[in-house]
Amino acid sequence: MAVQTLSPLMPYLTAAGMGLLYYRRMRRYFGRQPWQPKRTIARVVFLSIIAAMLVLLACVVPHVALGMAGGGVAGVALGLFALHHTRIELDDGVASYTPNPWIGGGLAVLLVARLAWRWSQGAFSSGMGQTTQQASPLTLAIAAALVLYSLTQGVGLILRMRALHART
Repeated sequence: MAVQTLSPLMPYLTAAGMGLLYYRRMRRYFGRQPWQPKRTIARVVFLSIIAAMLVLLACVVPHVALGMAGGGVAGVALGLFALHHTRIELDDGVASYTPNPWIGGGLAVLLVARLAWRWSQGAFSSGMGQTTQQASPLTLAIAAALVLYSLTQGVGLILRMRALHART
């Protein structure tokens, strides 16, 4: 009986859960962030796995490969640009960084807007069997850009923090 009453609420609960996760991710783009090397390394490993899955998807669904490659190149370029504008500080032996909020935040908002647009057009309503046929090169290009942007930022932060600690 409880499953039947929960069933109509599932899309809303799922959307609320995804919104909370995305909110937590967006907070990392704004303000001074403490340097947490273990968390950053775990994030880089996770994003590397996601990037490998995107490459596999591009091989399986060839009509999205060009868009994903373009998004990946743009993500790396934006990541390097944002890393150049990231301030790294060492205060009383505690390392922290302040990322450029506009690039990461803009990419994240762009992806959410694109997914909302696709959802409003019924792209996700046909079930799992039709998903690869409906894969959008633009949506996956934005996703690849966001993943590779975050991966570039993570690797760049690790390298810059190591250089900072080597100087002190």
